[in-house]
Amino acid sequence: MTVRPTPQYPLTVRVFTQRFSATPRGARLARRLALHQLDTWGIPHGTEASDTVALIVAELSANAVTHGRVPGRDFELCLSLVTGSVRVEVSDTRAGVRPPGPRAVRAPGPLDDAGRGLYLVDALAARWEVVDREPPPGKTVRAEVDVLNWLSLARRTSHRPVGQDAPATGGETGSV
Repeated sequence: MTVRPTPQYPLTVRVFTQRFSATPRGARLARRLALHQLDTWGIPHGTEASDTVALIVAELSANAVTHGRVPGRDFELCLSLVTGSVRVEVSDTRAGVRPPGPRAVRAPGPLDDAGRGLYLVDALAARWEVVDREPPPGKTVRAEVDVLNWLSLARRTSHRPVGQDAPATGGETGSV
């Protein structure tokens, strides 16, 4: 009897990391570069996964700029193409009070001025969490968006030389 081995797929196929100024302009640039990187990885503009990741990046970046800003310090965006999904991580350097976690986000009232960002992340992400930033100080909000046909993306991007699909301003690292 011959047993076929179970295929072992890499945990992380591609990673894009970039720091941005903790300003509204930095938050807009983070969203634009995230969309460009997804397109480079084979997740085209206008797809459900691309639009969902763009909204999550926009909300988390806006939160980092608005609530996590420390003068003179940047926030960081990290996108990872992992098994079955795209992971979005936005880190800021403000220590202290952390935002509510996945089961603690309440729906904003119709007249509330704030509180919709994490509510949207909670509704759109397959999984998300708030963790301590490494290295400290600060926090990281990590969210994952499931991607259909992920395996075809992994195969397509894993055969490219490291850095071939990196944007000019990006800080991409290679396959793990």
